This record gives sequence, structure tokens and C-alpha cells, in this order.
Amino acid sequence: MTEHPEPHLPGRPLPAKTALRDQVLAARRRRPLAEESVCAEAIGAHGAGWESVRRAAVVAAYVSVGREPGTGPLLEALRSAGTRVLLPVLRSDNDLDWAPYEGPASLAPAARGLLEPTAEPLGVDAVTLADVVLVPGLAVSATGDRLGRGGGSYDRALARVPAGVPVAVLLHDDEVDLPVPTEPHDRRVTHALTPGGVRALGRPSGEPDRERD
Repeated sequence: MTEHPEPHLPGRPLPAKTALRDQVLAARRRRPLAEESVCAEAIGAHGAGWESVRRAAVVAAYVSVGREPGTGPLLEALRSAGTRVLLPVLRSDNDLDWAPYEGPASLAPAARGLLEPTAEPLGVDAVTLADVVLVPGLAVSATGDRLGRGGGSYDRALARVPAGVPVAVLLHDDEVDLPVPTEPHDRRVTHALTPGGVRALGRPSGEPDRERD
């Protein structure tokens, strides 16, 4: 199973982006498998305890694949709390539709090694219903520049998210604060959710960078 794949945009990717992707993916492959469940449980606990998530009626999330930080415990914690969870469905045009999460049994294998909900899709604009958006990634800068897989699917989805809605990328702790190259279509995120906690990104100098969870 591949690492949350997105199809590539036309044109050549920035060499610096390609190099950073290769670096992060290689580091993930070297991580002991035994750490994965610990990482997922910690992310689940911090994510479920994050004040923005506790207040949310709807959270847009995703199902982790490959060596990504695991989302299973967090998805179940949200569902147990009565939070409505929307998961992405990759469309043929590489945009993201969204459908409700109804538990692990409601997921089915999909294209590119993904697991997707089997419920009826709600349309690409359903992400605008979310009070918090959780996205995959490979790295993020201190200012919120997110490194994805290069396909642009999440950048298109994030362009629809209303201003002021928290958007968190789920990463390992050492994948935060990296120098992420940017392109005009890239969309910033507001937070990083890691095994170490929830960190607000892009804050002015001198402000605390750790959120209560």
C-alpha cells in the first residue's frame, strides 16, 4: 500500500520538493513498525482532546495508509463522541468528494491503495460543512506550508474551506518545522497534529505555539 497517493499535476515538480518528499518517505520507512500504534494512539488522544475538535459538530478527516501516522484511533474517538466525520473520496478528475464515516466496516479498498467510505458522496463542497479539517502530508514549515504528495487534490479541497476554520496536518514530530518549498497553488494549514500534541503554525513571534488539548 502506498503513502497517501495523489496523482501528479501537469508540469515538472520543484526539485527541492521532490528531494524533501524522498527524504521524508525514506525516514518513514526506517521507523520501527512497533512505533506505529503508539504514534496513532498519541495522535488520537491529542486530536480528540483538542479544543477545536471538542467543539466541532463536523470534522473532515481521512483514513491513513502505508507508513502515514495512523488515524484509526482518532476516527473512532470522534465517532464515539458523536462528531460527524466526513472522509474524502478521490474523483476521476483528481478532486475530492466527501462521504460520511460510519465505522471501519463502512470502508472499502479504492484506487491508488486508498480506503474510502461506501456511503453516498455528498459533493466536493461538503468540506465547507466541517468545523475542523484534518489532512495528510509529509512535512510542514513553521508558517504552515504543507508538503503533500504532489497531486494537488488537497490543495483544491482546502481552497473551499472557509477562512478561520482550523486545518491540521497529521505528522510525526520531526516532520514539523522543515523548509517546505512552495508553489502558487499550495494552500497553507493552520496547525500540526503530532504524537507530541497540537501546534499552531504561523503565529507571530513571541506567541505560544502549543494549543491546549
